[in-house]
Amino acid sequence: MDSQASEVDIALLEDKQLVELHKEKTNNNYTVGDVYLGRVKKIMPGLNAAFVDVGHEKDAFLHYLDLGPQIRSLSKYIKFAMGGKSAQLTMDNFRLESDIEKTGKITQLLATGAQILVQIAKEPISTKGPRISSEISFAGRYLVLVPFSNRISVSQKIRSSEERNRLKRIIQSIKPNNYGVIIRTIAENKKVAELDADLRMLIEKWEKTTERLHNAVAPIKITSELDRTSVILRDLLNESFNNVYVNDELLYEETKDFIRKIAPQKTDIVKLYKGKEPIFEYFGIKKQIKGLFGKTVTIKSGIYLIIEHTEAMHVIDVNSGHRVNKDNSQEQNAFTVNLEAAAEIARQLRLRDMGGIIVIDFIDMHDAKNRRELYEKFKEYMANDHARHTILPPSKFGLIQITRQRVRPTMDIKVLENCPSCDGSGKIKPSILFADEIENNLKYLLLDQNERALTIAVHPFIYAYLTKGICSIRRKWMWKYKRSLKIKPMSNYQMLEYHFFNKNNDEIKI
Repeated sequence: MDSQASEVDIALLEDKQLVELHKEKTNNNYTVGDVYLGRVKKIMPGLNAAFVDVGHEKDAFLHYLDLGPQIRSLSKYIKFAMGGKSAQLTMDNFRLESDIEKTGKITQLLATGAQILVQIAKEPISTKGPRISSEISFAGRYLVLVPFSNRISVSQKIRSSEERNRLKRIIQSIKPNNYGVIIRTIAENKKVAELDADLRMLIEKWEKTTERLHNAVAPIKITSELDRTSVILRDLLNESFNNVYVNDELLYEETKDFIRKIAPQKTDIVKLYKGKEPIFEYFGIKKQIKGLFGKTVTIKSGIYLIIEHTEAMHVIDVNSGHRVNKDNSQEQNAFTVNLEAAAEIARQLRLRDMGGIIVIDFIDMHDAKNRRELYEKFKEYMANDHARHTILPPSKFGLIQITRQRVRPTMDIKVLENCPSCDGSGKIKPSILFADEIENNLKYLLLDQNERALTIAVHPFIYAYLTKGICSIRRKWMWKYKRSLKIKPMSNYQMLEYHFFNKNNDEIKI
């Protein structure tokens, strides 16, 4: 966690590889899960929806289907709470109203100017205001609480029917009346005491929410969701977490306190980083960010992805680059490249938090068995993705289409830097990856093209960087690839310009 003045950057690493990056603005007022008392601004019968003022510059969108079946009960209870009568009328003895019909009209339930309790379901994205729901729910570590319902449901990821029944019985025995509960995957094999503590905490949160409604005037925020740091720890923290590093003392204490509440045995994994180097530099995250964001993403073996973002969808194109094995058929080469690309694409979707419609153009394969295996493997790679998603089998054009839950804007980081040679009039690849780029091409020429001796011509500054010291980068490359390698400075080259020459001093075009 990198705490800065205006935001906290949170990087999740698996086996030292960056898989998720979150940026939490300290002044973000519209976070998924926040509860607002809003005022109905406009009813749209044609859309069967309403626009609600929650204080954002753009009115929030509320569709009839997002009202929730118990909207009548919610409205009735809110009126009591706003009049200060919620203390006398507890949830346990509250009489629920009948559920609304799925095919009903919003005009039957809401009127312009009415006050309504809503929850942010999607943060404002692009030119759109927040998407909201009036089916209020509060997520804990093991459970999700849904007031005005008596239904108990269990995460489908808990496969064992015995465990599902055990959890249902436990919740039925400890749950007060008029509260519905969704049992989360992480609740599997947990004891009654842990589930009960989580349930009590969520009920207390709902009761405090209704207390704050007394004399409240819309639009106003009633309850804040946990900050992104706490949400990530609540939802992801498990036995596989080794360390949580924080570079700010206040955030360190807050994080430690939060983990002490949800998983006391893991408190010691929180560590305060005191190094002189920036925390993201020290853990190699900065370099990974530069290499993993942007239009072109190169995978180590030479395969690269072209990722384009549009308003309607995201498009990913897979290219084999230098990756061609002469011993394999074209079909086998395409299959190998596609499998490697699929693993990186699954990582990219999590990393950039890409949502909506995603279309992937894999390299064409004619064998139906290979297409089917790619599809199954891709589903495996996507299994670690916590966002709801649906993957369609490859179409006859070789495209795989995905819909992925989008609740906040896509993570977009600019990785192109101003060119040092032309003072910002052009763009170049990030300089932090420059030596890696030269080595990738060098590896291709020496190992795949079997060149015996190479000369690399570079700018004098780059020449000094590659050749300085006894254990220079040039020497490391020679030891690694067991080939002769010369580097010569060229003062007429641009800063990041380079060319390869063979032993006859002929330039090799890449």
